[in-house]
Amino acid sequence: MFYEYLLKTAKAKGSAFVVLVDPDKVKPAQAVKLGAVFQKEGADAVFLGTSLLMSDQINLIAKALKRNFKRPIVIFPGSAYQVTKEADALLYLSLISGRNANLLIEEQVKAAPMVKRSGLEVIPTGYMLVESGRLTSANYMSHSIPIPHDKPDIAMAHALAARYLGMKLIYMDAGSGALSPVSEKMIGGVAKYAGLPVVVGGGIKDPETAGMKARAGAAAVVIGNVLEGKFKNDIIISFARAIHYKDQPRKH
Repeated sequence: MFYEYLLKTAKAKGSAFVVLVDPDKVKPAQAVKLGAVFQKEGADAVFLGTSLLMSDQINLIAKALKRNFKRPIVIFPGSAYQVTKEADALLYLSLISGRNANLLIEEQVKAAPMVKRSGLEVIPTGYMLVESGRLTSANYMSHSIPIPHDKPDIAMAHALAARYLGMKLIYMDAGSGALSPVSEKMIGGVAKYAGLPVVVGGGIKDPETAGMKARAGAAAVVIGNVLEGKFKNDIIISFARAIHYKDQPRKH
């Protein structure tokens, strides 16, 4: 089960290293090769999803990734249409940082029958968009105002409400192409105050920054845009080493 796997990975390695794959930007043949690289060089999971699905290849991409990638593939859906039984699990997102009813409950209702038929593991997830210095695709498509970058208390209160509503995971996202990632202060505050595992993504451009997010308390760090077109072994290795800060050989 992905949820237990995430918790065990974070405990053993410091944080889980997750690669975000946009099904609109990868072809099936490329996904087969990417799966092999991710498997070999230390990615713990793949999140598959996009803000605006332009193609009908999400099933094919998930299936292609699984040919060589034997760790969890998790749907990170931008809409009810991004459900495929070829994945292992699905983040059942509710955009708790916004007040747009469509993304608080309506898309979830539309998706529910498809999710049930899929047999996917479902992880109820409180999704929060965080101000990043620019208008991101997620902000635009969600018609919502992100949580201010310098207001960790607002994020903490939202995350605690998510816990009381029965959600199992918090996903804080600065958005695709963000200028600034979620701060360590906000990550640590939310993780401690809400007592839920925290996933962080958006605007993380180098391994050093990724390691800082992991050490701040993120159970998983998601890397996406910075890897697009540069899925090389050494880059994947560098991110894996930084995020897996507990899993490094001791220096003598």
